[in-house]
Amino acid sequence: MKVQPESGEHALEEENKQTDSPEKTRYVKMRRFPFIMGIFLLVFLTAGITTIALTFGTDKVESSLPSQMSSGEHPEFAKLYSTYDTLKNKFYQDVNETDLVNGAIDGMIKALDDPYSTYMNQEEAKSFQESISSSFEGIGAEIQQANSFIKVVSPIKGSPAEKAGIKPNDLILSVNGASLEGVNSTEAVMKIRGKKGTKVDLEISREGSEKPIEITITRDTIPVETVYAEMLDNHIAKIQVTSFSTDTANELKQAITEMDKQGMKGMILDLRGNPGGLLDQAEEIASIFVPNGKPILQVENRTGEKQVANARNNGVFEKPVVVLIDGGSASASEIVAAAVRESAGIKLIGEKSFGKGTVQTATDFKDGSNFKFTAAKWLTPNGNWIHSKGIEPDVLVKLPDYASLTYISPEKELKVSESGVEVKTAEKMLEAAGYKPGKIDGFYDAETEKAVSQFQKDHSIKVTGILTGESTTKLMQVLREKILANDTQLKKASEVLESQLNTSK
Repeated sequence: MKVQPESGEHALEEENKQTDSPEKTRYVKMRRFPFIMGIFLLVFLTAGITTIALTFGTDKVESSLPSQMSSGEHPEFAKLYSTYDTLKNKFYQDVNETDLVNGAIDGMIKALDDPYSTYMNQEEAKSFQESISSSFEGIGAEIQQANSFIKVVSPIKGSPAEKAGIKPNDLILSVNGASLEGVNSTEAVMKIRGKKGTKVDLEISREGSEKPIEITITRDTIPVETVYAEMLDNHIAKIQVTSFSTDTANELKQAITEMDKQGMKGMILDLRGNPGGLLDQAEEIASIFVPNGKPILQVENRTGEKQVANARNNGVFEKPVVVLIDGGSASASEIVAAAVRESAGIKLIGEKSFGKGTVQTATDFKDGSNFKFTAAKWLTPNGNWIHSKGIEPDVLVKLPDYASLTYISPEKELKVSESGVEVKTAEKMLEAAGYKPGKIDGFYDAETEKAVSQFQKDHSIKVTGILTGESTTKLMQVLREKILANDTQLKKASEVLESQLNTSK
């Protein structure tokens, strides 16, 4: 099954191309995130119902309804055509006929009340195609629609969004002051993306935060690199897959070959923060670990008919493996995680995954626009549907509390006598970085000032005792480095893997 990628501000989902339709229909297998998960990254999500129907007067309009519809083949369209003709001929201003048609299609799909079904006009579809290329310009975050809001599935590794502290499950309330409430993910992507070097102001709602967080992010070029490998202690290789793009399976195979050359004895496959991508890549990657002929997933249509995708290989990876997942692991990531656990007995470590278990079909129109709709659901090899539930790990491990601290805007000045949520966050960051800000109470007192001054001195920053600009940026960088150095989930994965290696001796 061949599927199409996702990337950068996108929605998620996976899709499989078919060419037997006059409109080029593609069968999407599961998000991309949206997930066909891009996203963008590959699913454009829209959920929200728009109903605009105000009719005045009793004048009848000559219908332009095609003869086959007038004759009763599709009588349900009579109402639609009547409305179109009335607006076209009677609205108090000239109307754009293309806009009316696009609006009708968009409204029809929104009426499904499904966050994974969406319509994209030519401009949106073009932007989506650009986002699944080798690189794109934006902040680098996968998003999806959640009820009437836009939710972050996961920031892309190394992206401006990640560096700014964007977290999975953050809700983006507004972009440059414009509310995103009721806006579908496709429209949100268009607002968030932009030219490299330009800035975008986001208002974020995060669980545990008393008030919205204001974040300014400078857009950049986001390369679509998907596999990162490094050798840890005891010849354990950590290979991170950040999304499932066109060549991800080959990249992973190359990384495995390189790690083998370095003496790899076991592997940690890191799928944390991976929002999904191409289904065919997920199947190929799962086949590296699942014995030939054993199931990877099942796809169930509306009638309950199921199709099973089985592993295809000439032999599986024979060294011990564990897999890391978290709340940012979605769609294709969940397909791989469920497949290796249920069909290969590989342990999952970390936190519960996102929970995206539906399949989308996408159709391209000749004018360059397209639409996607949910056509099926995917099940794990054992027939479990993880949609909205996620996958529970075999070994639950959370990151340190300071890993979830919220972003502080470098443009703000925090100084003596100020108080609030951001001051409390700064105090927690300073404490995590090894400084003593005094009582963690959200009040910037003399002890907090002293801790900031010491931090500035230690990092060759002008000592002012005021937390702003370079000082704030450096503090958040130090915190990120500490999180990486104290990755409790990775450490547990190494322990589990070492135990398996010792047992196999």
